[in-house]
Amino acid sequence: MRRLAVAALTAVTAAGALSGCGGEGNWATKCTTTNMVVECAAAERPLVSGVTGELLDGAAYDLAADRGKVVVVNFWGSWCAPCRAEADDLEKTYQATKDSNVTFLGVNTRDDRDSAKAFERGYKVTYGSVYDFEGRVGLKFDVTQSAVPSTLILDRQGRIAAAIRRSTTNGELQPLVERIAAEAAG
Repeated sequence: MRRLAVAALTAVTAAGALSGCGGEGNWATKCTTTNMVVECAAAERPLVSGVTGELLDGAAYDLAADRGKVVVVNFWGSWCAPCRAEADDLEKTYQATKDSNVTFLGVNTRDDRDSAKAFERGYKVTYGSVYDFEGRVGLKFDVTQSAVPSTLILDRQGRIAAAIRRSTTNGELQPLVERIAAEAAG
């Protein structure tokens, strides 16, 4: 019975975190949202820290090692039809922006490793993905990630500059990434 009570309390706590209840609330309310794209002024950008995990290839990942780069983080699952639809656009944006000190990170959620690896091979995804079956890595990015697919763009200081709360396209994502990459570091 005690395990059931602990499990229920954990579920309620997680639901509160995802819905923005408690604490300081949802950071995105301080930003501008248009068509499910959230853009934050530099002074309103929340810092992301403590993001670590294991990549699908077994290597360790630490977001802190990418400080100084623009980091595009895409939350996906092989079971997700919109994720499959946007995979080519994400790869195109990655290839077009990586020389501007931009990197991409996938966060695979609610998936088994074999399906996730097959997805990356099949869609020719060349950037790494953290395996996050339980959603623990996703929680480190705060309340934005209650839907899959979702994409975050972190500025060079590791702050969330933009969030796309749905699938995206190269035509939408690339200009947004380029604009954030062109910002002066500081």
